[in-house]
Amino acid sequence: MLKQRIITALILGPLAIWGIWSLSSPLFALAMAVIVAMGGWEWARLSGLQQRPGRSLYVALLAALMYGCYLLLQQDSWALVLLVLALMWWTLALMTVLSYPHSASLWQQAASRGVAGICILLPVWVAMTVLHRDFGAGYVILLAMLVWGADVGAYFAGRALGKHKLAPRVSPGKTWEGVLGGVVLALVVALVGSYWLQPGAGIVPFLLLVVATIALSVLGDLVESLFKRIAGLKDSGGLLPGHGGVMDRIDSLTAAAPTFTLGMIWLSR
Repeated sequence: MLKQRIITALILGPLAIWGIWSLSSPLFALAMAVIVAMGGWEWARLSGLQQRPGRSLYVALLAALMYGCYLLLQQDSWALVLLVLALMWWTLALMTVLSYPHSASLWQQAASRGVAGICILLPVWVAMTVLHRDFGAGYVILLAMLVWGADVGAYFAGRALGKHKLAPRVSPGKTWEGVLGGVVLALVVALVGSYWLQPGAGIVPFLLLVVATIALSVLGDLVESLFKRIAGLKDSGGLLPGHGGVMDRIDSLTAAAPTFTLGMIWLSR
């Protein structure tokens, strides 16, 4: 499994970085829309929509909402509004994780899980689109490296040192030691990235934003685990060898991207 994960990452990582760096902002938004739509196809299954027509309609709805948001984002004020709404959702998601399994009753219906999927997937597209457009490809690459670095740090620190469970009822394999390892490696990545990008607000506020981003990335991972547990599924899909589905790869980013982008907007003011 680890060998498959490494091979898949070695193939997809450079391809993703090339795409982020080389595509114009409109084309990057389109590429992200394709990835999010693939995640929507998988989330439809988590919602209980097993047949192709139902899953296709769900993806079509998600695509229509992304297009609507693209039109709204032509006005600067809407980026802030949409990202604040995203963080409001993640506050509710945190309460859902903390109160599980009692909160599971809220998400038993396909409709409620479908709405949750929209609230998870639409903001990550908005955040990545705004980040690429307003701050440049370098910050998108840095965000991706932060999330990947946190995942790697958490994996190895958790395996080597993990003793104290983070959320055993939601994701038994995650530990506080793993989270700490992920934060440490992400901060190293952030220091290197800050030397390269020179964020104008100063290093300390930027590193605080990185810590908040990684904390929310953990929440994104936990929330997907919670919904997979409710749906009785191990993986969101099987598209990526060793990694599961698309949702299994972008789950951390779904919460991290709105946090990081909103923080960058605040730091730039």
